[in-house]
Amino acid sequence: MADLSFYISPLSEEIREEGRAQGRMEGRAQACLEGRAQARAESILFILGARGVDVPDATREKVTTCGDPELMRQWLRRAVLATTAEEIFGDDEPVGR
Repeated sequence: MADLSFYISPLSEEIREEGRAQGRMEGRAQACLEGRAQARAESILFILGARGVDVPDATREKVTTCGDPELMRQWLRRAVLATTAEEIFGDDEPVGR
């Protein structure tokens, strides 16, 4: 029979705890990024709505499903001046590149 004492040893528990801690940190970082993306999407749509710009469903979906924070930042900037919702997309390249 194999010696399984390692799996109940303090070293084994320490290794598992390090893995759990790393997983929690990665989970928090991912949640933070998702929260920022959601907040930016809400801001873009809020600005367009406040300015009376019609937002088609396809545009709303593109904004709410985007995961690129820099691209969404550019869309947010463009939303301030856009006369149509589609104008926020421009060429989808961040300004200054």
